[in-house]
Amino acid sequence: GPYKRQTFDDHQWRTVRVLSDLILPADEHGPSATAAGVPEFLDDWIAFRTDQEGNQNLRAEILGGLMWLDHESRKLSEKDFAEASVEQQKQILDRIAYPAKAAKDDHPGVSFFNTLRILVVGGYFSSKAGVADLPYLGNVAVAEWKGCDPKVWAIIEERMKNGYKGILEAKPWGA
Repeated sequence: GPYKRQTFDDHQWRTVRVLSDLILPADEHGPSATAAGVPEFLDDWIAFRTDQEGNQNLRAEILGGLMWLDHESRKLSEKDFAEASVEQQKQILDRIAYPAKAAKDDHPGVSFFNTLRILVVGGYFSSKAGVADLPYLGNVAVAEWKGCDPKVWAIIEERMKNGYKGILEAKPWGA
């Protein structure tokens, strides 16, 4: 049957869907975050963490961040974030997507957006569409093993002759 939300109300659900697709829009590699089921993942993950950790920390951070976005959007466009134009949405996100450039007043938004972005990307690359986009071969038989690259093997042999001296030092492979 249809997914039953555990965390988000209707307004928050719409905002999470808009945000997810702004973070990971559809492209030539795959569908958007929403099409891959990321909002459902977020809703379920937040509910799971709330239950397992016995606190509301993640839930409060995400829901508080959504409220922060609406507040900032209303100051800019007199509309909630999900109803603002894409340009206005991106204008707000540009303020919080780059922590080193963010104004002090935007730090609550920065913290929220960093957490949400990690969850959206994690949810996407945990989905069937996201896994298909990765260059991961999985449990696939290798038809022919060609062994270690000869240049790399020569470096390994040289270090073995040295009794592994300097092995814990960070050295470029070409050294």
